[in-house]
Amino acid sequence: MQEYFKLQQDLLIVTLVLTGIIFISVWIFYSLNIALNYLIGACTGVVYLRMLAKNVEQLGREKQRLSNTRLALLILLILVASRWDQLQIMPIFLGFLTYKAGLIIYVLRTAVSSDPS
Repeated sequence: MQEYFKLQQDLLIVTLVLTGIIFISVWIFYSLNIALNYLIGACTGVVYLRMLAKNVEQLGREKQRLSNTRLALLILLILVASRWDQLQIMPIFLGFLTYKAGLIIYVLRTAVSSDPS
């Protein structure tokens, strides 16, 4: 379980660092409004990642399968973005996907740093 918690913490840190770098880049190259839209999506992605981690922790002990209620978070955010004029769907969605980029970076970093047997 200790290894799982380390994995969870590393994924969260990589995702947060990536979010900060992308947020600043979008702010510089586009506008603050688009960067804030991205940040809303990225924060939702981090919440989604935390919900997924909690769900995985319960797997086997309390539950037999993963719940799909986490996806309602993204659906709700996209619905709100489509109704509110200040929010833009594309930056929010791409921000949400930042946690997946964090996963890819973590896997690549782990694959490169591991010793071949």
